[in-house]
Amino acid sequence: MIAGVDIGGTKIAVGMVDDNGQVREQQQCATDAAGGYRKAIANVERMLRSTSNKAGVEITGIGIGSTGPVYPFTGQFGNVDFFPQWCGENPVADLAKVFNVSVAMENDGDAAALAEASWGAGRNKDTLLYVTIGTGIGVGVILNGKIYRGVDQAHPEIGHHVIDPSGPLCSCGFQGCWESFAAGPALVSWMKRSVPDDYAHLPALTAKRIFELAREGDEWAKRAVAHEAKYLGLGLANLVTMFVPDVIILGGSVMKSADLLLDRAREIIAASCKFVPFERTEITLASLGEDTNLIGAARVWYSHFGQGSTPKSTS
Repeated sequence: MIAGVDIGGTKIAVGMVDDNGQVREQQQCATDAAGGYRKAIANVERMLRSTSNKAGVEITGIGIGSTGPVYPFTGQFGNVDFFPQWCGENPVADLAKVFNVSVAMENDGDAAALAEASWGAGRNKDTLLYVTIGTGIGVGVILNGKIYRGVDQAHPEIGHHVIDPSGPLCSCGFQGCWESFAAGPALVSWMKRSVPDDYAHLPALTAKRIFELAREGDEWAKRAVAHEAKYLGLGLANLVTMFVPDVIILGGSVMKSADLLLDRAREIIAASCKFVPFERTEITLASLGEDTNLIGAARVWYSHFGQGSTPKSTS
């Protein structure tokens, strides 16, 4: 039984994942970056023991998927936006020592891509992009069945490719990155900049609430969703043009409202990808549901240690 650990900017989830890619038991807690790395790793240890006990299983390996940058071959965090004080800390070494099992870590976008390639919508696809859109935008790239890595084995930060250099300031320090236009916080920021001061819903705006308001017919929320759909589509069109993948799989909290976004995004792809066979690229939602990242974290272990390289079918 492989334990998955999904470390995000706002929460950490852990769970027991069987060799069919099914989550048997899980728990989560706030990331609490300000509380420090040692507190966070203690929370992970506690939740791992609790979930394995509740599932009645012994942990035989641990896979970690984390918002990046991370260094898969050393097990260390890089300078992660959401918890920069954790840079250089090594959860792979720390959890291996505590549980006496093999541990591996990848960027969470790569982890989710591995999950969908092995157990989900990307099965039997040679070229796959997994795009998660939530607090940030992460992209995992699978080429010829393997994670694509750049120089020094680095994970490409595709969420930070520039859409418009005159656009909003991004957390990376530049302006107009895809993430600064289309991630959940960017949607909220655009709405707050745009609505009048007396807008009734201003004090409690979240991305989720904006989508709810759009469904209720609120005109400002509908404008915000249209803005989101436009920049989602522009980013996806760039990926189609650059990679011409078999499939792009979309996940993350923003994509829970995909029905409000994808028609417009597909229109933009069709209008701007004329020189590639864009119609052959399937655009689909993550098939593993809200547990995609957690399942992906477990799949990281398989990818590093070579066991279960031919996953069982979930059909």
